[in-house]
Amino acid sequence: MIFRERTDVGKAKELFLSQIKGMDRVELIPATSSIGRVLSASILAPRNVPHYRRSAMDGFAVRSVDLMGASPTNPVMLQVSDEVTEGTCVPVNTGDYVPDDADAVLMLEDTIPIGDMVEIRAQVHPGKNVGEIGEDVRKNELIFNKSHFLRPCDIAVLASLGVNDVKVYAKPVVAIIPTGNDLLPLPGDGVPAPGKTLDINSLMIGMYVEKWGGIARYCDIVPEDKQLIEDAIRVNLDTDMIVVSGGTSVGDKDYVPKVVEKLGTKLVHGVGLSPGKPTALGVADDVPILCMPGYPAAGLVALFAFGKPALRKAGNIPDIPETKVTARMSGKIMSREGYLSYARVILEGDIAHPLMTAGAGILSSIAKSDGFVIIPENVEGCEEGSEVEVVLIE
Repeated sequence: MIFRERTDVGKAKELFLSQIKGMDRVELIPATSSIGRVLSASILAPRNVPHYRRSAMDGFAVRSVDLMGASPTNPVMLQVSDEVTEGTCVPVNTGDYVPDDADAVLMLEDTIPIGDMVEIRAQVHPGKNVGEIGEDVRKNELIFNKSHFLRPCDIAVLASLGVNDVKVYAKPVVAIIPTGNDLLPLPGDGVPAPGKTLDINSLMIGMYVEKWGGIARYCDIVPEDKQLIEDAIRVNLDTDMIVVSGGTSVGDKDYVPKVVEKLGTKLVHGVGLSPGKPTALGVADDVPILCMPGYPAAGLVALFAFGKPALRKAGNIPDIPETKVTARMSGKIMSREGYLSYARVILEGDIAHPLMTAGAGILSSIAKSDGFVIIPENVEGCEEGSEVEVVLIE
């Protein structure tokens, strides 16, 4: 497979992302349904948390002055009451309201009950074991900035503040266009005829789009026809991103890059990515277009390398670092100099076993692996026993 030009992956990614503008569509949704969404506006606390003085311990609300000098050898006796006055105390549990006239809470462990009295065996200073109003969050305090990615703990904070709805960016819509005369739609009916294959790429792409925070728009299979491919892309230019699967090589019927060039700008065709060299990148009507190889493994690597960061930028979704583990190679990995290589490995404890470095069409090799060892362009493979970082497959 010969390309007149082969663009460095880093340069191709930078060029592609430079053409993508973050979308400005927003929506108001229930805070309880906002996990994984991105705030389109900052949030200020509408009230204090806690909004009352609360006990940090199980024990007794007291006036600290009444406990001056108390110790195991010099205990102080207080009357148990439902209000705090001179010589009385009120039982409280953790989180309970602390009466206004009390300025401290004595731990239960420092008391001995005697009828309706309590023997106090320790003294406390004012404010001891009392959570003041606004101790956690102050009213009008900045809670989350615009573009914050909401996690479950964040949503719990919003719930504590009584925030029921939040403004978030709408999810980016990604059109998935499969091409190829050999493709059959899912679900398959028995074993495909020789030369035919099921369109598994659309399913795989769509699930990753949803996982990464987008909405997948599944399109019908498009035959290897230049006009039909153009029509399919053109009708989906109302989306935030388009992924075309197949038709990206240099054969007579690999029309996709030429169609993208006709409709807009072809930025790159042919990248130093293994597998995934036939990847093409472009833009039309400000819509980024990822043209990924039809071979599943190569397409998936292209989706990870270009599709994920593009979708995140389009949707204003902050970058989330890949999950990586350190391991030691049990065998040698070969790679081609000049190509960023995604080598598939199986993890066994802290040992990485090479599975496959080639085979663009063998998707099962990825399903069987635990992750990739990404080998830089200027390195020729990894030696047995070398320490590597394994990027775990999501």
